[in-house]
Amino acid sequence: MEKIPNTIEAINRAAQNAPLDFIRRSEARFDGVLDRVVERVLEERGREIVMLAGPSSSGKTTTAKKLAERFRALGIETHVLSLDDFYLNRDQIPGFSEGAPDYETVHALDLPLLQSTLGDLLAGREVLLPMFDFTVGKRSDTSRAVTLGERDAVIVEGLHALNPLVAAHLPKKNVLKLYISVSSRIYNENGNVVLDKQDLRFVRRMLRDYRFRASPVAHTFSLWKNVISGEQKYLFPFRAQADMRLNAVHLYAPCVFRDEAIGLLQSAALQADDRKYADRLTGALREFVPLSPALVPEHSLLREFLGDTGLEEKTRD
Repeated sequence: MEKIPNTIEAINRAAQNAPLDFIRRSEARFDGVLDRVVERVLEERGREIVMLAGPSSSGKTTTAKKLAERFRALGIETHVLSLDDFYLNRDQIPGFSEGAPDYETVHALDLPLLQSTLGDLLAGREVLLPMFDFTVGKRSDTSRAVTLGERDAVIVEGLHALNPLVAAHLPKKNVLKLYISVSSRIYNENGNVVLDKQDLRFVRRMLRDYRFRASPVAHTFSLWKNVISGEQKYLFPFRAQADMRLNAVHLYAPCVFRDEAIGLLQSAALQADDRKYADRLTGALREFVPLSPALVPEHSLLREFLGDTGLEEKTRD
């Protein structure tokens, strides 16, 4: 399959001349990425823990579900575990008593419970997976009983999935570490960056926050600097430990995000610095040929940010 260059000129030609083929090829590229993960898991059979980490709006939630579906189709019973469910209660978060809680640190998780849970899963013992209620900021009374059979798997997704404190006590032969991110920029033919990796993730995050969290665009802007800071401190130092890196870019995304994103950016009440960034994004997005979001396949990772499928629940990454 011929690769479409990540230039705006090539993207616009593909979107204008053969949009359905462009979308199909973009989706097929990411399907191939997931297929290679499945091949890696099949190389060594036994209880498997797949650690899936990545920055905000990289598509961790949907990718975990897609991998679980592929594993189940091959007879590997698979469970998805979110690290968010292992958060400490809000008043136990580091810095809470000082009025500056750090929700991004790995120590905001109940590490002893997480470590014992993963160890028990690999040993084939039944565990009760917690469920965190973000509406009240504490762990729910509800839990989920899970036992891994000898050839089963669990996918652990979250910001800290590559942190050594999470899985250092587990046998390396049973753990596959994945790092997912939007790993491609979009350039013009002169080599200038039109949208960088953070830009592409920010647009995803903004659309998802607005659609599924009833969160104003200004709120997404207010959070973004802390999100990036948390990733730089708590995620990026460990990405080199990943066994595989997954590029979640979908080159047609700016075309289908274009109109809604521009509308949100233009109508938002923003501080001066945020307005400057919003105007830059608006100018960049205007350069793309628009495509209808209705063309996005129901199984696409992009539906995590657009909705209209069973994947549009409130994701947290």
